[in-house]
Amino acid sequence: MFIFHNIADVISDAAFIWRQEMRQVLRDEGVLIFFVIVPLIYPLLYSWIYNNEVVHDVPVVVVDDCNSSLSRQLTRMADASADVRVLCHAADIDEAKSLVSRQLAKGIYYIPSDFDSNIYGMRQATLSVYCDMSLMLTYQAIYQTAVNVTQTMGAGIQVNRTRPFTKREAEISVLPLAVSEVPIFNPAGGYGSSVLLAVLMLILQQTLVLGIGLSAGTAREVNRYHELIPIDRHYQGIFRIIGGKFLCYFMIFAVMGAYLTMAVPYFFSFPQLARWQDLLCLMLPYVLACIFFGMIVSCIVRYRENVMLLMVFVSVPLLFLTGISWPLQSIPPFWQSISWLFPSTFGVRAYVRMASMGATLNDVRTEYCLLWVQTLFYFFITCMVYRHQIVRSRQHALDRLDRIGRKMEVVGQIRNRQTRKNR
Repeated sequence: MFIFHNIADVISDAAFIWRQEMRQVLRDEGVLIFFVIVPLIYPLLYSWIYNNEVVHDVPVVVVDDCNSSLSRQLTRMADASADVRVLCHAADIDEAKSLVSRQLAKGIYYIPSDFDSNIYGMRQATLSVYCDMSLMLTYQAIYQTAVNVTQTMGAGIQVNRTRPFTKREAEISVLPLAVSEVPIFNPAGGYGSSVLLAVLMLILQQTLVLGIGLSAGTAREVNRYHELIPIDRHYQGIFRIIGGKFLCYFMIFAVMGAYLTMAVPYFFSFPQLARWQDLLCLMLPYVLACIFFGMIVSCIVRYRENVMLLMVFVSVPLLFLTGISWPLQSIPPFWQSISWLFPSTFGVRAYVRMASMGATLNDVRTEYCLLWVQTLFYFFITCMVYRHQIVRSRQHALDRLDRIGRKMEVVGQIRNRQTRKNR
């Protein structure tokens, strides 16, 4: 009977802590923003901005020193393409660079004066391409358009010179080896289908850690807890505290996780080849690892402002360390080992492979197992940290009671002296 009574007390205390934590989440505007508003609105905004996948009609400046029929044909073909729009013709390269520096144009096509003479003289002609490399999407559009236009023009010039008898002979002379390009895993060839899936998983981790950190910081500021643990009978057990807080965070982010990984990709037609059963199995350890990781960070980082600065600062590096936007083989081993500390590293890799490549849970079992290892590891560290907080809290409470007792003793002595004087 004692065991059942003890278990009932633990469950009752955990439920009390869950209610208190849920109230604090609803009352604290900062925590509510990171727990609800940001996961709901930010993915929609980010996905809407990159919903076009690729850029079109990138403005370029043409410097045509040749001013021949062939140079004008090249300019017309570039302007007729879907990705590039000829903004204007500049008198010289300096004027074109001025337009690029003012961000009126993103690139320059320079056609030299000997362009047509080299072609007619059976020599190789050149087209110089100057690109603004600050944005890779515009660079790709400008450069790829230049390559396609020059290849098309070159094929036409070659056909005119060889004068084949049939159309098939013309095709073979221009393209002896046909290349069939079949894009896999990213059919649109865009930014959204390749990177935004990783961003959604990273948003889940960052908002969860930020919300937990803000909640803990607010509790310290209003003196509701001392070092996160209030002097209350409900908070005198490690598993009661962790269980109550965990239940609050898990209830919120179970919904947010389903929204980010299933609803948002559906709204914007991102690749979603994962089965919901496999996705559910993957998200369970990922959310658990993020919760315990956030609880540890909330204990280590004392002030709520520091949590925001820390997590915002590491957001971009964490995206690179996942190996999605930057090749994993090009990341130094030291930074790869650092990335293993964050749940987003394995969660992003597994989710992207499942959503865009059609991988099953068995195909990502390495990342899946590592997420469970992180969950157990961070749960153990969380228990150790909160045990340390409880010990400090009790010691601090005893010190406060000792100081209060001494003050009461001094007050009693003073009152006795006054009573004696009055007599």
